[in-house]
Amino acid sequence: QAQLVESGGGLVQAGGSLRLSCAASGLTFSRYAMGWIRQAPGKEREFVAAIGLNAEYTYYTGSVKGRFTIARDNAKNTVSLQMNSLKPEDTAVYYCAADTTTAQIMSLRKSPGGYWGQGTQVTVSS
Repeated sequence: QAQLVESGGGLVQAGGSLRLSCAASGLTFSRYAMGWIRQAPGKEREFVAAIGLNAEYTYYTGSVKGRFTIARDNAKNTVSLQMNSLKPEDTAVYYCAADTTTAQIMSLRKSPGGYWGQGTQVTVSS
């Protein structure tokens, strides 16, 4: 059974940094595009970042460009999200996603062969 487990969330002051990690198991990691999705209280899910199979390309939503960096390590089956210059509006539950393509992740619609983690809370105080 495939599993994605996020870690690294927490409480940080505005302007601070956090690094989220996602450990994948039970799937052939190098065959999946990976990404991060978030959901703030009372709001819809939002695409944050995605990375291709071999990290050959990355995508970010506009509000995090220049502040967040997604990376993957196919040898360790992990994907990370380095978040700098955090803002209160970044407060959300962050979910790790694995799917067939980055486009699928960006669509926020998990394919039959895709997986999402349980999420990790990120809270940014002003």
